[in-house]
Amino acid sequence: MKVLVTGASGFVGSALCAHLVTEGHVVIGAVRNTQGKPLPGVEYQIVSDMSIGANWREVLTDINVVVHCAARVHVMKEASVDPLAAFREVNVKGTACLAEQAVDRGAKRFIYISSIKVNGETTSGHPFKADDTPAPEDPYGISKWEAEQVLREIAEKTGLEVVIIRPPLVYGPGVRANFLRLMQGIKSGVPLPFGAINNSRSLVALDNLVDLIETCLNHPAAINQTFLVSDGEDLSIKDLLQRTAVALGRPARLIPVPVSVLWTMSRLLGRADFAQRLCGSLQVDISKTRDCLNWSPPVSVDDALRKTAKYFLSH
Repeated sequence: MKVLVTGASGFVGSALCAHLVTEGHVVIGAVRNTQGKPLPGVEYQIVSDMSIGANWREVLTDINVVVHCAARVHVMKEASVDPLAAFREVNVKGTACLAEQAVDRGAKRFIYISSIKVNGETTSGHPFKADDTPAPEDPYGISKWEAEQVLREIAEKTGLEVVIIRPPLVYGPGVRANFLRLMQGIKSGVPLPFGAINNSRSLVALDNLVDLIETCLNHPAAINQTFLVSDGEDLSIKDLLQRTAVALGRPARLIPVPVSVLWTMSRLLGRADFAQRLCGSLQVDISKTRDCLNWSPPVSVDDALRKTAKYFLSH
């Protein structure tokens, strides 16, 4: 099968490309530039503009399936004066532009890597389900939801087989942002004030997400469906830190600071969004994914944490 992967130099895209090559697929990786380290077996194509003006025609030659990982991603410090417009330009208009050209060039299936933010930001006792009414709250989540709707419209008009996957936080070798900072904190031995956080969060290991994407390449039951994905085991931040510490071979020095104090301090520092991710719950129900695709996460949380920690300690 000939597969186009956008965002091929990114965290998810590069891992997906490497896996698909080992599985015998012909992989075309779309990247914005050639600064990243190329993977053997991947044919790279530069597409510098991934908004509405992008020309994908040559890149899409003989492509069977498009896996769209590229996006304008959520950032903690947004620089744009109109974040929603900026997100829409790439995530909505750019996605529609790619999908329409994929149809014109004969691609059969379009797998869109969306976000659990389409469902919402937090759960309270009831995990998100794939077919829940979407309730995105921030510009990134709104843009992802709008892109999903555009893709469904294109699918209905053209027969393009659209598959939507909404991952929660993805971790694995090379992970950055908050997960990396947590590992750095554990490694340094600095006491962390998270010992009283007993929330429940669904995460997904990079290997599990990649495995699901590969499953969706040609599974007949995936056509025009939306799937949630996780490791199948929810963790509190306290549990996550303790198990990550074991993987790192370091003690977890956790101080049981009351959650209310953490919330207050975060608000005072202008980081309420960080506190929400740290203290709030976000659970997903992957029963539809399991039942429709006969799929289960192949990698356990502890094995994934060990792999993540090994990479972190060696780089």
